[in-house]
Amino acid sequence: MKEKAYKVLAAQEGISNSEAKSLIDRGLVYVGNSKVMIARGEISPKTTFIVHKVEKVRPIFEDDDLIVVDKPAFVNSDEIERQFKGSQLLHRLDRETSGVLMLVKNEEFRLKAIGEFKKDQVYKEYVAWVEGIISEPFVIDQPLITEKSGNKAYTKVSKKGKPAITEVTPLEVSAKKTKVQLIIHHGRTHQIRAHLKYAQHPIIGDESYGGRQSKRVMLHAKKVTLMGRTFEAPEPKVFGHFGS
Repeated sequence: MKEKAYKVLAAQEGISNSEAKSLIDRGLVYVGNSKVMIARGEISPKTTFIVHKVEKVRPIFEDDDLIVVDKPAFVNSDEIERQFKGSQLLHRLDRETSGVLMLVKNEEFRLKAIGEFKKDQVYKEYVAWVEGIISEPFVIDQPLITEKSGNKAYTKVSKKGKPAITEVTPLEVSAKKTKVQLIIHHGRTHQIRAHLKYAQHPIIGDESYGGRQSKRVMLHAKKVTLMGRTFEAPEPKVFGHFGS
């Protein structure tokens, strides 16, 4: 007799059904090396789960205008906005993307900052582990269009899309994967993920865009420069260990 995965997890961990479902939806629950993908999927009550913990949000900078944090993977940007009362997200990072996330504290600064983003005056640097071997830097200059279905968005290269440029520089090669630096212009929804899929070097862990399964999407927002101020979030430990 099988039961729904989230109910089995709730019983094992001594938590509510909703908490168990949230852990699975975040991608934190494994059976062996396989991620549990569907909270309502049927599973044996004797299944042993491995639950990964979420790291804490680490503040980087704060003044009267701005709060900058190092967002851990598996946390939604909206959750961080709720954590810092009176603040508003200036931009977003996908749930499994870690790194520099900025929130604003007043409308005057928000409008100035949005103007900088619109003029492509904000420096945005990421690091990622991708499929395949990249030996030379290259630029992906391809317009992108985003389609939304329910709460999910999917972006692809299209002549009907908006301009988007991603600069790719290899940093380290290990087996059949490469660690890359990514500098983006325009900052479209899922820009890096869609561009790297187009280049046939999808991000490891990014199964929606063709990457192999991993414990997380191996994408980290490392550095942002806004109006002369630079904020940096160190790479998670897993990024250093991944090449060994």
